[in-house]
Amino acid sequence: MARATVEEHPQKSGAALLVAVTLGIVFLLFVAFLNTVKPAPGAPPAPFFTESNLLYVALILYAGATALYIGFGVTGLDRYVKAASFLTMFGFVANTVAAGHRWYAAGHPPFASVYEMLLSFVWTVAALTLIAERKFKVKVIGTVTMPLAVVGVVLMQLLPNEVRPLVPALQSTWLHIHVTLAMLAYAACALSFALAMMFLIQDNMKTETFQAATSAMVSAVYVAIIATRFSAWGGLNLIAWDYENKEEVFLQRGVRLFVTVPDLGWLFVIVALAVLAPLGFYIWGRVKHDESKYIVASRGVFVSIALQVLALGFFVLRARSGFYHSADAEGTFQTSLAASPFILSGIVSGIFASLLYLMMVWRRSDLERLLPTADALDRITYKTIGIAFPLLTLMIAAGAYWANRTWGSYWSWDPKETWAAITWLVYAAYLHMRVTRGMRGRWAAYFAIGGFAVVMFTFFGVTYLLPGLHAYA
Repeated sequence: MARATVEEHPQKSGAALLVAVTLGIVFLLFVAFLNTVKPAPGAPPAPFFTESNLLYVALILYAGATALYIGFGVTGLDRYVKAASFLTMFGFVANTVAAGHRWYAAGHPPFASVYEMLLSFVWTVAALTLIAERKFKVKVIGTVTMPLAVVGVVLMQLLPNEVRPLVPALQSTWLHIHVTLAMLAYAACALSFALAMMFLIQDNMKTETFQAATSAMVSAVYVAIIATRFSAWGGLNLIAWDYENKEEVFLQRGVRLFVTVPDLGWLFVIVALAVLAPLGFYIWGRVKHDESKYIVASRGVFVSIALQVLALGFFVLRARSGFYHSADAEGTFQTSLAASPFILSGIVSGIFASLLYLMMVWRRSDLERLLPTADALDRITYKTIGIAFPLLTLMIAAGAYWANRTWGSYWSWDPKETWAAITWLVYAAYLHMRVTRGMRGRWAAYFAIGGFAVVMFTFFGVTYLLPGLHAYA
């Protein structure tokens, strides 16, 4: 009797979460439907099948899939993985229609801006996730790729998305070739990153090592925010936003106007200390050979997640409303989430990374049961990079040829070109070490993870931190 009771409880729990996620999705979609068919008084009726509505549907479905993957981490029920796969598939369909709508409206493939490239990137990541689940039987790969898709769609909601005429440099067939190769290569790199993470789980990497890596990654996000945006008086400097024209405010060409949100900087300092604390306890435990410090570090992750959620809430509330002073101009100015998309994405990514760590702590044995062997994952990662590398090579070659036709030079050492070359060298080193030195196992996984970090900096970081000839991409 006792055993029957234990077995019935997970089934009820599983049904409860599935019902909750389903009701949440239906409710959010119904609210969106009402806003579409019943606009505000005085406003004209909005078309139903719009790109923004389709992306909203994709976001809800991807978020539902993410919630079910996390639910699997809490309960270990296989039904969550199956349901999450179905939501991913339907989200992919909505994403596909949104990309097609953008193509039709713009008159060219969605490759001409960061928004459009992100649309194509998320679409490709979702497609490769479904392929990996079915062809390679990596059933839980969505635990890594779906949060990435959610962050991508959230970021798209904040980026400028107006359909504008192509600048002269982009009016070329080589745009389609170059960016298609880039998005396919970057998505394959994202898949290899997820596979490498799965490999480390199957290769019995210690849980405390995952905790240290997670804390280091999340700490880097908050340290970067504080280093670049912390005000001397404890505020947080955010870019001013022109709501009428939906664009950033500039003091002069290339110089953005910053406003200071009071006290928000101190909150980010507290959160940074909270996410650094588990890493500190891990290092302390390694130095002193005291495993009890690892337990303290793991518990500290719970505190850091609570504070990260608090920081997210305050950041959203303060950035969306109010007028703030600027040290560079008189008067008060507004800001917006659209003016700080990568700060928001960094915070959300940190929360997802921390939740994924907790999932592994709670359900590592279930994850291992649903994954292929470590050797199989190592081979699949190699095959994925074997696909990504030729795409990267062709991308650089096509870009160089296009650059020569447009600017009269094959290579200009533009920041985007330089970092694309660095990305190519990282994956070339992986393949070289694999083929000539037989590199396998963890070092191969580290290369795959590090390579994807370089890809993300090339994709986003260079665009906003190191502007150059590719300022529009």
